[in-house]
Amino acid sequence: MENFIVSARKYRPDTFQSVVGQASITSTLKNAIKNSQLAHAYLFCGPRGVGKTTCARIFAKTINCQNLTAETEPCNTCESCQAFNGNRSYNIHELDAASNNSVDDIRNLTDQVRIPPQIGKYSIYIIDEVHMLSQAAFNAFLKTLEEPPKHAIFILATTEKHKIIPTILSRCQIFDFNRIKISDISGHLGYVAQSEQVTIEAEALNVIAHKADGAMRDALSIFDQIVSFSGKEISYKDVISNLNVLDYDYYFRLVDLLLKNDVPNAMLLFNEVLNHGFDGHHFINGLSSHIRDLLVCKDPVTLQLLEVGGEIKEKYKAQGAACNPDFLLEALTISNDCDMQYKASQNKRLLVELSLIKMAQLTVKKK
Repeated sequence: MENFIVSARKYRPDTFQSVVGQASITSTLKNAIKNSQLAHAYLFCGPRGVGKTTCARIFAKTINCQNLTAETEPCNTCESCQAFNGNRSYNIHELDAASNNSVDDIRNLTDQVRIPPQIGKYSIYIIDEVHMLSQAAFNAFLKTLEEPPKHAIFILATTEKHKIIPTILSRCQIFDFNRIKISDISGHLGYVAQSEQVTIEAEALNVIAHKADGAMRDALSIFDQIVSFSGKEISYKDVISNLNVLDYDYYFRLVDLLLKNDVPNAMLLFNEVLNHGFDGHHFINGLSSHIRDLLVCKDPVTLQLLEVGGEIKEKYKAQGAACNPDFLLEALTISNDCDMQYKASQNKRLLVELSLIKMAQLTVKKK
């Protein structure tokens, strides 16, 4: 049986150009290499799964490449690149600070730093999860970080920048990685699906991108999970049932009922949602997001803030046009109040139902 490689590893970027959603950072790093303006220490920080360690590896590989391309990308043919690709490079060292966080570990590293590189100009030390180092380990690392040998470059990566002591921060060039946009995640997932010969609906890609919360690694893991569930043909319905996501359609139906002041059917729809195993808090949060998106649709200037695509976008536009802005604003206030009161409420179902009744009454006032 052929060994399966998860998409997050199989499609891990190996050039700056293939990194998704971090264009400003990759262009800065490329310019630093091109202009020979390399700092001795870098700090890559940001949420999980956005490309910090990946960019550190590409940066390290590119620094020592002997035949850079015109676009300042690694050639993948020189001895240094081939050694890196084969996981046998003696120039690039990775340390996981989560499990090597003692003073002795850092002393071993500082001893190793003194040894010049065998091939190429630089020895690069990538220290992942650097915030996990102990206070004593940070202090032992300070002197080396401040005055390293000319051949040494440190790339530190962390998800928790606030835990790193100021004396370390002041010695590094700091790069803040952003959460990846939903449109960028959807586009990359579409490319992966095409490469894997998987047919997937655009709305399904959008749901996965939303669920990933800005992390490409999470999005690829979810994609693999959905492929295991559905095979090579993936529909929007498959994705929402597997990920336990509430269908957009419930919210469209609910707003239509609220606009007609149809309280009984609005209550029945909420009951249907509960019977499908969804929590009332999850439902009211989703309703708040839905109303916010309808408000965004009211003005062409803010339409770009609507992070959905395809047919769903057209449905938002149509329903947004049918809604009075005052109704949407007041309904959003009611749902937000319900969200804040939910945890403290003794009768949570009644709280949500009361909020739905209040929203339905808004249309009566407007008549």
